Amino acid sequence: MNLTGMIALVRNDLHDEEEANYRWTDAELTRQINRAVGELSESLPLPAKATLPTTAGSWEMDISSLSDRIMVAAVEYPAGEAPLSYQQFSIWGDTLTITSGSQTDGTNCNVYYGVRHTLDSEGSTVPEKYEDLVAEGACGYAAIEQSIFVINRVNVGGAVTPGALLEWGNQKLKNFRQELRRLGRRNHVRSSLLFNPESA
Repeated sequence: MNLTGMIALVRNDLHDEEEANYRWTDAELTRQINRAVGELSESLPLPAKATLPTTAGSWEMDISSLSDRIMVAAVEYPAGEAPLSYQQFSIWGDTLTITSGSQTDGTNCNVYYGVRHTLDSEGSTVPEKYEDLVAEGACGYAAIEQSIFVINRVNVGGAVTPGALLEWGNQKLKNFRQELRRLGRRNHVRSSLLFNPESA
């Protein structure tokens, strides 16, 4: 699904499909979708792998080249051994320090990490099974923003409309975040069975 499809999905959930009288602009919904994708990425980042050179005699590595990095799950050093050799590590800023195994000798290591998902006009890295979840989060954000906007404005729904919209939006966000926590815990358990990093 691309961004256009996600906007349509969010509009459907918001019952905002009257094109001549949209309550939210595409730009507003895009912003809320990006917020939801960001939160999804924090719990379930897109897996990535990079092969980086080490510096002989140093435990430290510069990982600033890992763009859009959210977390590091594992460091394999030396790279390509059988069985794979995972090392404990710590991270401070853009510096990764290996804290186990033999001191590096300049050969490569593999860094397994997570990055932010993308969802734009070209497509998406968000798995299909999580598209409805992103839409739910975006709906929650959009409803809350709209409820604040319509306070003290004339509306046909009466004085309860902003409050009802706020309550609905908060419930959507609550459901969204509860599911992210559940999925994040499940993902963490699966990862920790493979590697035991000191800090991710």
